[in-house]
Amino acid sequence: MLQVADLHAYYGKSHILQGVDMHIDAGEVVSLLGRNGVGRSTTVKAIMGEVPPQGSIQFKGRDIAGLPSYRIARLGLGYVPEHRDIFASLTVRQNLLLGVKDTSSPGKWRLEDMLEMFPNLAARADTAAGVLSGGEKQMLTICRTLMGDPELIMIDEPTEGLAPLIVQQVGDLIAEIARRGVAILLVEQKLSIAMRISHRVYVMGHGRIVFEGTPDQLNANPAVRKEWLEV
Repeated sequence: MLQVADLHAYYGKSHILQGVDMHIDAGEVVSLLGRNGVGRSTTVKAIMGEVPPQGSIQFKGRDIAGLPSYRIARLGLGYVPEHRDIFASLTVRQNLLLGVKDTSSPGKWRLEDMLEMFPNLAARADTAAGVLSGGEKQMLTICRTLMGDPELIMIDEPTEGLAPLIVQQVGDLIAEIARRGVAILLVEQKLSIAMRISHRVYVMGHGRIVFEGTPDQLNANPAVRKEWLEV
């Protein structure tokens, strides 16, 4: 479904991505792991067109490298940024409806689904989104992206700064997304979530992929964990 080959990206003269190769198949959950600053967020931003990419990015057999982000989204690739972009002055309900890609045809995810799965959002449906807690804003951001009916969703650091109970809820939501057949590329610091829900994991170091395998294979490779993941 998503095929990335020899992907490079720069911030000014800084060479951040140095030949990233990865793929995600339909319905697959893949986590991108690594320490802060190794290029994980830049990878998803480059795929989504927020950072100018150099290299090959194929989505459903189509070259999307360099396309505007809105066109990439309309092709069925969703993106949840780590900074939880919401429209603070709009209500929860309005934020969710803004995510709908095609108002003439219902997708897999409806407003009713979002409010049923998350009673906190339902209770605040007509409240300005700016007053939500950090965890509620994260749920809202993910749910708004789902309203666009993506076939693959990239989620960047969804549990950053959240309380343990909310972390569990976010993990359950990601697992539910996978159960509904949506492919996932998850950028995550917390190994417990990534290892629980992923079919495969990539480990990134110094702007390139240094390991690919199953969670069991990563668990069985203490050298990789020590060099590239452990603090």
